Amino acid sequence: MNQQFLDRMKELLDESDYQAYLETLQLKPFRGFRVNTLKTTEEDFFANYDLPSSPSSFAKSAYYVETDETYGNSLPHALGLMYMQEPSAASAVSILEPQPDDWVLDLCAAPGGKSTQIAQYLTGEGLLITNEIESKRAQILLSNIERLGISNAIVTNSTPEKLARTLQGKMDKVLVDAPCSGEGMFKKESKAIEDWSKEHVLSCSLRQKHILNCAIQTLKQNGILVYSTCTYAIEENEENVRWVLDNYPDLECIEINVPWGRQGVKIEDYPTNYTRRILPMDKGEGHFVAKFRKTSPTTEHKLDIVKSDRLMPCVKEYLLKEISGDVKLCIKKNRVYAGSHPFYDLEDNYVLRNQVLIGEIINDRFEPHQHLYTSTLFNSRLNHTISCDIAEIESFRKGNILQKVTPKGYVGIKYQNNCIGFGKSDGTIIKNKLPKGLRIR
Repeated sequence: MNQQFLDRMKELLDESDYQAYLETLQLKPFRGFRVNTLKTTEEDFFANYDLPSSPSSFAKSAYYVETDETYGNSLPHALGLMYMQEPSAASAVSILEPQPDDWVLDLCAAPGGKSTQIAQYLTGEGLLITNEIESKRAQILLSNIERLGISNAIVTNSTPEKLARTLQGKMDKVLVDAPCSGEGMFKKESKAIEDWSKEHVLSCSLRQKHILNCAIQTLKQNGILVYSTCTYAIEENEENVRWVLDNYPDLECIEINVPWGRQGVKIEDYPTNYTRRILPMDKGEGHFVAKFRKTSPTTEHKLDIVKSDRLMPCVKEYLLKEISGDVKLCIKKNRVYAGSHPFYDLEDNYVLRNQVLIGEIINDRFEPHQHLYTSTLFNSRLNHTISCDIAEIESFRKGNILQKVTPKGYVGIKYQNNCIGFGKSDGTIIKNKLPKGLRIR
């Protein structure tokens, strides 16, 4: 372990906490998961899957994993019924407290743990805009949004500056889970230790200020901003809270009163102690959370609606045959999107997904997409699905065909009322359409 880092921790903590922290470095990291209540209930989840676990106090539907087993290739994970997440990482969204009808921006979202957690709150007219600036990580974010069946999300691969201009004054809630020096990840990620230096901490602090500046511009009056990191460094945590209060007098720091963690470090007369710190002694690997409210009126930027291309006959024919009820559609460049919201034009931001991609038009033919079948928007509205037993589902996950009698055409493959994907039937054999990246060996 880096001695300069340990010296800083000794300065940050009192003697007993420092010794307790050193002892935690010899222990395995805390592991956890959330049950995805968009697709199942906690009662049904545990009735169907035996995962040794205990409840976490950091968030609703969150649990500690109590074995060394990994669940990344498990069936409930593949079905989108759970998301693996370090327990204290779920704390920031608990403090954000999204409401069912909120517009929420997750500005630094990959791999998607906090975004998928936010989506579980947005059960009314709420809309999630989830962004990742790095393209490869943005694809991981998109994959998790699809797997967990989230339908009311716009996924972007953009810069904070562009999103700030487009979303000015529009957001009820904003989460900045900022890129940081990752001191809370040292047990989990060796690269975080290798990359650590005082210079890296200061560099992260500067980048965080820039991201916070952009995030603040998107808040409406009385909008809530939650800033979080997975580091212990005061420069990236309380010092950034002080910077916000110095530079944005219309933002107030809200005291966080929760039964877990500990108060932040007090700096002069600033209310930096209103923030919350979580250390390994608090049953989490390490997190910092601050909460702000914007008090002044804002100028809201108006968003246009994307103009859809014309509805092709092949799309109309598919929808009439396969989907129950009316669907809001947007067709652009032969891609067909559906959703419960208007399809907002986010201008020069690169949009990876505007709600649900249901398919593509290829040579005047409609080819459905995986998201159509995993989406909670359509799960109960698919006209052609077939239930499979555990052996059939595991075979399907390996990319095999299924021998089952079913009407010809596309068919959703279900296990206990949740689609894992789809296939195409000739009447007796279902050809596997599960994306290759989701198949298991």
